[in-house]
Amino acid sequence: MPRYTPEQLVKRNASIWTDIQIILAPIQFFFFIGGLTVTTLFANGLFISGFYWVSLAILFKTLFFALLFITGMFFEKEVFDQWVYSKEFLWEDIGSTVAAFFHLLYFFLAWFGASQEVLLWDAFLAYVTYVLNALQYLVRIILEKLNERNLRMDGQL
Repeated sequence: MPRYTPEQLVKRNASIWTDIQIILAPIQFFFFIGGLTVTTLFANGLFISGFYWVSLAILFKTLFFALLFITGMFFEKEVFDQWVYSKEFLWEDIGSTVAAFFHLLYFFLAWFGASQEVLLWDAFLAYVTYVLNALQYLVRIILEKLNERNLRMDGQL
């Protein structure tokens, strides 16, 4: 089911927020790879002995996640005229909210003195929810590129 009308597709392609998202998403992926690597190495007692590296890794991942979420809100407002939870982006926004919850939960748990084991589990949950959310974005991007191609072939764009 196509997400964009032809008019929205034109707005999406002309939006500066689309370009920003295209730049930021791969950078966030590298923060994810780094954070997952650091967390996994620490959890297995390999090369990384300081737990602060795990916290630092998820901090940067969370900050970048927030940056992408905020710029995504500007994108959604420009293209769909709603800041968040537009019907066209509902599932992506719900996925982002769930992922944001687990990223932020890490710091809430740390603030209240949770054990390293609990924090490690939450860090892994944050990374898993990020992956699931990113995968749904990728599927939707592929489907929308196919829709865009069809619209171009039909002369609607």
